[in-house]
Amino acid sequence: MLYYRGCTAREKDQNIDYSTRYLFELADLDYHILENEQCCGSVLLRSGFKTEAIKLMENNLKDFKEELIITSCAGCYKTLKEDYKKLFNVDLNVLHVSQLLNKLMIEGKIKVNDNFNNLNVTYHDPCHLGRALNVYNEPRNIIEKYTNLVEMKNIKDKGMCCGSGGGVKSAYPDISNTIAQRRIKQAEDTECDLILTTCSYCKLNINKNYKKLKVLDLTEFIAKAIKNESIEGI
Repeated sequence: MLYYRGCTAREKDQNIDYSTRYLFELADLDYHILENEQCCGSVLLRSGFKTEAIKLMENNLKDFKEELIITSCAGCYKTLKEDYKKLFNVDLNVLHVSQLLNKLMIEGKIKVNDNFNNLNVTYHDPCHLGRALNVYNEPRNIIEKYTNLVEMKNIKDKGMCCGSGGGVKSAYPDISNTIAQRRIKQAEDTECDLILTTCSYCKLNINKNYKKLKVLDLTEFIAKAIKNESIEGI
């Protein structure tokens, strides 16, 4: 099994990488990483640089063996699942980490506890994981095993973008921030203690635009629950 970390978890927010590997090791999974891991090509592809994206993706295919690939990033998941198939006619065996963790919990390979059962948590659906690939239930199933889920007004196929994807954050930062702030307002309306998401890009952009509520990746939350670690700011 290959754990494909993605650029953000690998370079900018390594707590996601560390938390994910901690959970894999708890479940006694046999996995490896690519020491020379490159971008999946999502950002280039969705920013209009198709030629450059294809070259990058062709190189990645040389590293992808016939094995299960697990991604932390929703954008990586969509790219590996859909775009590689569309562009190269390859059907990669890929899952988002939330899908794998949900399976491991059902199998009893990751323990559930009530260390955070006093918290009210809301969940932000990443566009690439939710509307693109219809992964809505697995993250929610996990959250509800550990804590109280309070939903925002717009969820699942009616969910709102965080403002970070599709090159918007780089090309139009003001628009990106405005979109994030609209989503944050919906989170505030739930009176939640914490925002969870399953996309490193979403986490970064929501965190950048809001300091009152903590935003964590789902893997970070599970790891903290198992370790019974406090969440800063709560």
